[in-house]
Amino acid sequence: MRIVGLTGGIASGKSTVSNLFKSHGVPVVDADVVACDALKKGSGGWKKVVAAFGEEILLENGEVNRPMLGQIVFSDPDKRQFLNRLLAPHISSGIFWEVVKLWLKGYKVIVLDVPLLFEAKMDKFTKPIIVVWVDPETQKNRLMGRDKSSEEDAGNRINAQMPLDVKRNKADIVIDNTGSIDDLNEQFQKVLIEVSKPLTWTQFWLSRNGALVILASLTSGVVLCIKALS
Repeated sequence: MRIVGLTGGIASGKSTVSNLFKSHGVPVVDADVVACDALKKGSGGWKKVVAAFGEEILLENGEVNRPMLGQIVFSDPDKRQFLNRLLAPHISSGIFWEVVKLWLKGYKVIVLDVPLLFEAKMDKFTKPIIVVWVDPETQKNRLMGRDKSSEEDAGNRINAQMPLDVKRNKADIVIDNTGSIDDLNEQFQKVLIEVSKPLTWTQFWLSRNGALVILASLTSGVVLCIKALS
């Protein structure tokens, strides 16, 4: 299985690229969706977060008030790192099992959509790594336009993440999303061809088909040995 890493920054267009992969039949494991599951009422992550931040972050139905929690952690780096540490084991476990499910279904290529791909050290498990990049000014303007947020709030949320220029330098593939949607689609088509290339031998043996070949070979070997000893 080829596990493609997809990351970017807030308002960079990563989700748009993620949806393009889905629309072309490439399964995507979305870390944000897994993180939402990790914070569902009654879950292990929910219990840890409520114990750490208090019941005032809860809505009337008992679910976490995500916008309120976001405001708390985005304005305080220590609290943000603390929250990440609390949820990291639950998110990592959720991502792992989603990947296993897709492996069992026989997919040869999947996309791991993780905003904190580098920060969480998950980039070591993905190849190639795709970074969706925009310049800082475009990023801030798009965020303010999207969320109707103030310039200060937008700046705090952007500064809470690893700079996109740093991520770009760590990438195998960079998608420049400063242009139009047509420009983005044109770049995506080239990326899709690249990630859809035949698996390397190492990737093949790690795929379900490779595992079945190994299992079949071992089974045949055992059968032959039994016959030879009979």
